[in-house]
Amino acid sequence: MHILDIITGKDEHPALFTPAQLTLTYEQLKSNVLSLVAQLHSFGLGKGSRIAIAMGNGSEMACIFLAASLCGTAAPLNPKYKKEEFAFYYQDLQAEALITLPGTPESAIAAAHPDMLLINVTSNSDGTLSLALNGEVKQPQIEPNKSELPTDDDIAIILHTSGTTSRPKRVPIRHRHLIASAQNIITVYNLTDKDTNLCLMPLFHIHGLVGCLLSTLASGGTFICPTGFNALEFWQLVDTYKPTWYSAAPTIHQMILGRASRNQDIVKSHRFRFIRASSAPLPPVIIEQMEAVLNTPVVESYSMTEAAHMMTSNPLPPKIRKPGSVGYAPLGVEIGIMDENGYLLPQGSLGEVVVKGANVIDGYENNPQANATAFVKGWFRTGDQGKLDLDGYLYLTGRIKELINRGGEKISPLEIDDLLLRHPAVAEALAFAVPHKSLGEEIHAAVVLKSQTSEQELKSYCSQVLADFKVPKQIHILEALPRGATGKLQRLNMAKLLKLGTDI
Repeated sequence: MHILDIITGKDEHPALFTPAQLTLTYEQLKSNVLSLVAQLHSFGLGKGSRIAIAMGNGSEMACIFLAASLCGTAAPLNPKYKKEEFAFYYQDLQAEALITLPGTPESAIAAAHPDMLLINVTSNSDGTLSLALNGEVKQPQIEPNKSELPTDDDIAIILHTSGTTSRPKRVPIRHRHLIASAQNIITVYNLTDKDTNLCLMPLFHIHGLVGCLLSTLASGGTFICPTGFNALEFWQLVDTYKPTWYSAAPTIHQMILGRASRNQDIVKSHRFRFIRASSAPLPPVIIEQMEAVLNTPVVESYSMTEAAHMMTSNPLPPKIRKPGSVGYAPLGVEIGIMDENGYLLPQGSLGEVVVKGANVIDGYENNPQANATAFVKGWFRTGDQGKLDLDGYLYLTGRIKELINRGGEKISPLEIDDLLLRHPAVAEALAFAVPHKSLGEEIHAAVVLKSQTSEQELKSYCSQVLADFKVPKQIHILEALPRGATGKLQRLNMAKLLKLGTDI
């Protein structure tokens, strides 16, 4: 079984749609994907071949991802990487081929080594796609030999960990992992062919690939995929295509919320069935504001690349959603809390979140040292700190590496984030650790303002709620908070970026 086997939408039903670009029904999608697989086979690629993809969002990227993962192993890369970054990933992956749109991105093409196949995606007059090798277009009317298609144990995708503090690790995700995760998402959110997803996440990221694309196609729904997220265009897309749900990282939710007041007619006329938050914690105050303004349930979930995306989620109404929680594990996934010595702790205890299930990878590729640390007694250690309540709902207190150790006191930066975000003048907030000679670490925070206030006012505000040792020593007022390629805030890098530290 492979991922195309779970894409069982009705032949005539719209599957993929990109504004002003490709539109495909399920029949056209499956036929075109198999044709692309056959073309890749004709180039000499097959099982075990690592196929790098450097393309922006859109239906073309969705089709190419499916085809590459059915031919060999897809390795989607951020098309905004620099030449040196592409070169690193090609070498690390041992990539045999690179698929791009003609001539772009230039940095990806320039970084390709002489032994790599350079493959361009071309559009046919009927809206389907073909592939060109060295400028020669292969005929699209061919199908692969079914014996050459993958099994559920073959690696479908290779992604990398973010590598913010160390060399990125290769995460091999097999077809069975993707299938399990997509089916979990469908079950938790009751997805059907009546649903339409508006994709706002990049398709080089597990959130976009599984949380949006595969879960939608495996439920028979319609996948609307703009070429990228644009806050100025979002509400017009909602008005035009009437999506029933979307899933996004916190940064995107906050941008959408920020423009809702300028699009009141659309907000009032269109109600999402639900909105999903993932990739990073969404502060409770933002959830409260979104639900009040958009009049729809916002469900927070917990996901990681190593779990092929989703591990837990709050349920949809009328089931209970608990504020501050990321919900509970779906059937077939287990969540535990583990101490430093590898022993599971009772409910209510604070420790490291661990997970196991059919969606969790077997281990990092060619990295025994990382595997020995991360995989213990059948569990994957997430690196997150949290606790489970008596109902199995998970509460996260932050990344263990991001906890601020101030003179022996372990402080969750998420608590400070949420408090600052409740101040009426604060649009964005990020608490972080700064090296300190005597305390080890001191607490600082950075904020982006939406109205005038001062650092002293914000510190006084914090001191009304927080114990003195939790109040940020300094609050930096910035024009913008630094983010990574997928919109994640760079908490661990803040002290370095702001050139802070070593205060007495």
